[in-house]
Amino acid sequence: MSLRFEAALARGAFRLDVAFTAPSGLTALFGPSGSGKTTVIDCLAGLARPDRGRIVVDGRTLLDTQGGIAIPVHRRRIGVVFQEARLLPHLSVRQNLDYGRRFFARGDAESPGLGFDDVVGLLGIGHLLARRPAGLSGGEGQRVAIGRALLSRPRLLLMDEPLAALDAARKAEILPLIERLRDAAGLPIVYVSHAVSEVARLADTLVVLEAGRVAAAGPAETLLRSGELGPEHAAQGGSRLDMVVAGHDSASGLTRLSGAVGTLSVPRLDRAVGTAVRLLVPARDVLVAIEIPVGLSARNVLAGTVRDLAPLGDGAVRVTLACGGVALAARLTQASVRDLALTPGRPVFAVVKSVAFDPQGIGTGGSTGGSTAPVEI
Repeated sequence: MSLRFEAALARGAFRLDVAFTAPSGLTALFGPSGSGKTTVIDCLAGLARPDRGRIVVDGRTLLDTQGGIAIPVHRRRIGVVFQEARLLPHLSVRQNLDYGRRFFARGDAESPGLGFDDVVGLLGIGHLLARRPAGLSGGEGQRVAIGRALLSRPRLLLMDEPLAALDAARKAEILPLIERLRDAAGLPIVYVSHAVSEVARLADTLVVLEAGRVAAAGPAETLLRSGELGPEHAAQGGSRLDMVVAGHDSASGLTRLSGAVGTLSVPRLDRAVGTAVRLLVPARDVLVAIEIPVGLSARNVLAGTVRDLAPLGDGAVRVTLACGGVALAARLTQASVRDLALTPGRPVFAVVKSVAFDPQGIGTGGSTGGSTAPVEI
């Protein structure tokens, strides 16, 4: 996917001027409210038209203002999932699902896409088919909305903060479904969020927007570790690790994870031994010691060396540690760096509390399949 466009909006002096290229997998548009995330989604879907620009998805030009190309919404082959389900209230769940198939994929044999039964099984909504939207919970409604979008046979799936209106329990239901779409459905996804935990769990590529412009773009793992998340979220970054469930300790309520970084204990996960998981180690929750700690309650102690130090704009210092070949970021004060005499190459120990990890923020391993279709804006 590649994008390059400018859009003048009727909101005072605000202008949107963005350009980025996204490879396969899930691309997250991240930033504070008013940064332009939803407007990018609208321009991709064809719900808003930029003054100037070009949008290409999987080699197909959807918009080229200079060349006079503007593919209409219903021919773009793009599925959209909004914050609210936006289901047709007078239709059953089955009829709402059929709406996407009949009105957006009608007569399109270019790609068979997922069949009705495949989508119903993937989303676990077979028992809901006879219900009307008024009888659905928020999480159930979003499942149906995702199904309707998938049955339109999209080349690209847009998700505009689909979890924003849901409580924690409903979010816990939907997040694994999005991971399944990312890894198994072979469909590139653009996902809007302003929650670091969602981005860390889901995104392969991250695009940070500030005031209508791209502040940073690249692999999510790199931007999360470097803290390039914008001024509102600079302190929330950290290191994303791919690990495997090695065992459970029922007596202590902990799960043991293993990976290149070493072994970590986290609150009990309902995952089978051998399951690949992805988790964020917040930089602000990593302590650094120059001697092996003793008499601590923290259970996670990882040996490593200082790789580099970078001053942050708020007076803190990002210290990157090499632990078992994995880069682990710690956020320290300048005074701590000075007192510990931290310099590149110095052996240290990283200490992380088990309670620093939110089980709901631990997702499945990264993309193993996914589409190879690039998108350019």
